[in-house]
Amino acid sequence: MVEYPGYPPEFWDSIEKVEETREKRLKETFPKMPEAEREELVHKYHPDYKEGTKRPVRVGAYKGQLAPHEVVDLLEAHALINPNEIDLDDVDYDVDILIIGGGGAAASAALWANINGVPADRILMVTKLRFGDANTKMAQGGIQAADKEYDSPIYHFLDVLRGGHYTNDPELVKILVTEAPLIIKFLEDLGVMFDKEPDGTMIEVSGGGCSRYRMHSCGDYTGLEIMRVLMDEVLNREIPVLEFSPAVELITDDRGQVAGAVVMNLETGRYHVVRAKATVIATGGFGRLHIQGFQTTNHYGATMDGVVLAYRVGAQLRDMDSVQYHPTGAAWPPQLAGQLVTEKVRALGAQLVNIEGKQFVYQLEPRDVVSSAIIRECYDRKKGIRTITGWGVWLDSPMIEIIRGEGTIEKFLPAMLRQFKRYGIDIRKEPILVFPTLHYQNGGIVINKYTQVLDAKRKPIPNLFAAGECTGGVHGKNRLMGNSLLEITVFGRRAGIFTSKHIKKVSLGKLTLNHVVRWENMLKEAKIRTKRKAPIILPDYRGDVRYR
Repeated sequence: MVEYPGYPPEFWDSIEKVEETREKRLKETFPKMPEAEREELVHKYHPDYKEGTKRPVRVGAYKGQLAPHEVVDLLEAHALINPNEIDLDDVDYDVDILIIGGGGAAASAALWANINGVPADRILMVTKLRFGDANTKMAQGGIQAADKEYDSPIYHFLDVLRGGHYTNDPELVKILVTEAPLIIKFLEDLGVMFDKEPDGTMIEVSGGGCSRYRMHSCGDYTGLEIMRVLMDEVLNREIPVLEFSPAVELITDDRGQVAGAVVMNLETGRYHVVRAKATVIATGGFGRLHIQGFQTTNHYGATMDGVVLAYRVGAQLRDMDSVQYHPTGAAWPPQLAGQLVTEKVRALGAQLVNIEGKQFVYQLEPRDVVSSAIIRECYDRKKGIRTITGWGVWLDSPMIEIIRGEGTIEKFLPAMLRQFKRYGIDIRKEPILVFPTLHYQNGGIVINKYTQVLDAKRKPIPNLFAAGECTGGVHGKNRLMGNSLLEITVFGRRAGIFTSKHIKKVSLGKLTLNHVVRWENMLKEAKIRTKRKAPIILPDYRGDVRYR
């Protein structure tokens, strides 16, 4: 690829305007939007509301509900395997708990199952790529927890509901916020090195849509640091991890219970049968579906596999029409297009300004509001910067050191400083060009407080659990910064605890793939004609990234 050292000459007139208006902007406080104005802006400009981008699902528990075309394509796809070609009598792995996934939710579930008495060799993690190849490692900004004297889980609860447009599951939100301080202590005891003052006081900053400072961070690599200690603990406890082995179908028994999964060895192409008394889906989100053609912050394996597998055994879904576009994905250089520019940059004081150097939105509005404002500024008002990959506006990062002192960026945003320096951009002196990027799957599998997966009648599907981004309800229609790392550790923990109790009363019958046969019959009855198969495992960038 062609190298782009720094910003091209045609950008510099605009950068100079950003510099010229900085002193004035530093003296002013840009107002927050009234609630009604926020809702109007989001409904008019957010990609979720763009006409022609969704259609109703025609089969399964979510039938009749709208979802993006890219999502419906996979929900209505054929199974990847032929049941007649799988010998279920030849069991390769026989365990108590099967955990599908390799990120923070999966690792947390494995750890807490072991902590609660399940022997390590009775647990099996299977993951598509390497252990730790997940969006968890790519989370930068922080993890929320109301643990200061000026804060409370009640304030956190209200912030989450408001950020999700009051569409969240209140019971799940209550669990999220009340167990957050426990999780911070657990992670710190494991060895997570949170940012602290010299006297040991935890440094906490704000995030978009938050009414208090409650963001705990590790520089701008918080997810990487959390995943580091979780991985170490899993490996130290000798919990088996099967890498490069994605689950391609769940297994049921002749009593209708989930009884494990079929996994595929990516190196040999061979299928393996895993029998388990409890199965936890923790496969993450769908960023690599590139909804509406957006760039994404997500890791290579984020292709909605777990949702597809759960759906075929009858799982109910929710909020699959809702997609989170992070307001600040890198728009320059082209090599970084779509990569995350953490919200922490805005939390530290950087403002969003247009081509004329004028601020057009309060930088810490909720993410969907800020994304909508950027899209309006570029597409409607034509006040953005045109690039070879699309549009961008300026995130005025040099303001951080003017406000907080020299060295702040190097201390709190070291990874981002190095990342942009590779391309000749010093974010201490030059603003960052950004545009919304596909970031998070707001909706997903419906679960209860025990992390059990629910069917269309809101009854638990026997022996099936889920945690993390593949689930829906916690965030409603929009997630606030810092609640994803919290969700995976809170609900991953609960999945481990409740599966450790659940397996004591489970008796499995004869293994079957009858649900796959039923699924194929449902597709025929719905007159769905497609050659598409799912899960797709990995995106194919040689053709159409939407697999249509």
